[in-house]
Amino acid sequence: MVGEEANGRLHLPDLLVTGFRGIERLSIPRLGRVTLLAGRNGAGKTTVLDAVRVYAGRGRAAVLRELLDSREESAAAYNDGHDPVDCPDFAALFHGRTLAETAAISIGPVKGTDSLGLEPFNPRRWATDGIYLPFPMGISVRCLKIVHQGREWFLPWILSMDDQHPVRLPPGYPTSRVLDEARGMLDENEWPPAVACESLGPGLLSSHDMARFWDNVVLTDAEDLSIRALRLVLRDEVSRVAVIGEGGPRSPRNGRRVVARLPGLARAVPLRSLGDGVTRMFGVALALTNSRNGFLTIDEAETGIHYSLQSDFWRMVLQAADEYNVQVLATTHSGDCVKGFARAAAGFDEVEGILVRLEREAGRIRAIAYSEVELETAADQGIEVR
Repeated sequence: MVGEEANGRLHLPDLLVTGFRGIERLSIPRLGRVTLLAGRNGAGKTTVLDAVRVYAGRGRAAVLRELLDSREESAAAYNDGHDPVDCPDFAALFHGRTLAETAAISIGPVKGTDSLGLEPFNPRRWATDGIYLPFPMGISVRCLKIVHQGREWFLPWILSMDDQHPVRLPPGYPTSRVLDEARGMLDENEWPPAVACESLGPGLLSSHDMARFWDNVVLTDAEDLSIRALRLVLRDEVSRVAVIGEGGPRSPRNGRRVVARLPGLARAVPLRSLGDGVTRMFGVALALTNSRNGFLTIDEAETGIHYSLQSDFWRMVLQAADEYNVQVLATTHSGDCVKGFARAAAGFDEVEGILVRLEREAGRIRAIAYSEVELETAADQGIEVR
């Protein structure tokens, strides 16, 4: 164990989500150090991961914006010059995609006061740095209010309640900044401290992100975990790993990329040329070490991993989650993934692994949790728990 959270306390020992996207209300009474979410398509598994990301970020604009942009959810808005303005469609965050007066999102522990709340808010006539926004009569607008630990913040993302009248904003309107109703603009350091949270999947990590993660672990003890992860797939064939190249995410051909040295070859080979399984193992190991004392979410955890390696994969995840004090939440559609997780979790008495199956019935979602003992029995007897 490392860091201030070395006592092993989980950031979320359980979870209650209300009013968020496709979830009207979902209570998961118990989360583990590593929790695997299973269930049919549309059951809400990925939405739970999104909720954890929002909770960890304490409602930060960058997290919400990334979530909305990844789903291409933007709203129609124009400035005074009738030019289009890029404005996030924060209505898409709410259940039913509505900004009704009663709409509200709550994400956090089942009990306690640490929940995060998001609500639509009517700003009426609102001033920011001397910029007044007198909206036309008869047009109702909303912005986004964030509530956490008794404090309130506002994101100046303005949406019209009338689809016929897109909001018009002044040029340069600060749609990425934060406001406090009493004090105006807030600095980033005044926002509640975020919890570290990295997210993977459902695809593979980009070369840029692997290089970024690698920069944080190279020449440290954490580097060893990534090498060990590669050897789960390639056995003892990997001797060294490095990042080469220059540039950023927009220059993939000549940008930074991970290469590996293999025996019998005169030069290193790109990691991606060794297959999806190698890339996935390496990416998960890097993400674990970069999520120290925080969260890691993995969507479709089985991606690229052969069924025969599922137990080894989950043993690595469980051990690293314990060592770096990371709370992992992952999703799967794979029976082999569930079996591998069950066998791995049963072998770690000191690290709790929990399987939660989500079921949607008549529009409502319920969670069914399986303990490690129940998981082991299901795995041994071939009981279907997906």
